[in-house]
Parts: sequence; C-alpha cells; structure tokens
Amino acid sequence: MSAYTLKLSSNGQVSIPAAVRRRWNATHVLVIDKGDRIIVRPVPDDPIESVIGKYAGGESSDELRRIARAEEAEREHAR
Repeated sequence: MSAYTLKLSSNGQVSIPAAVRRRWNATHVLVIDKGDRIIVRPVPDDPIESVIGKYAGGESSDELRRIARAEEAEREHAR
C-alpha cells in the first residue's frame, strides 16, 4: 500500500500519480465521501464486462434462495 499527499488546485482538483493510474488502467474513478475522509476507486471502462465470468460456477439465484429458506426453516424449528 502506498500513501500520497496531494495538493488541491484552486478548483478543488487533484492529480492521481502516474504510477497509480497505470496500475488501475482506468479512465474514470468513483469518489466516496465518508464524512471525514474520501475513498477513490477505479471504475472499469465497461463495468458489465469486468464481472462476466467472475461468478461462473457459483450457485444460481434460485439455489441461493433455496439455501436461505432452508436455513431460515432450520432456525425456526430450533426455537
């Protein structure tokens, strides 16, 4: 992990260091305001394409619902 101190321009802009931009390989970032800090995350140029295959081989939504219902029924039965 690296830390950088960046200067804000008069317009409130900062430049993300070149090494970080190269590592992220993204043209857009998401800025999340947490009140006392911000989080800057890269956003893929094609967010849908970036998750294709990420969940391949996992349970389907129907299977996950079936598992959740079975767990809930088990908790109810334990009462």
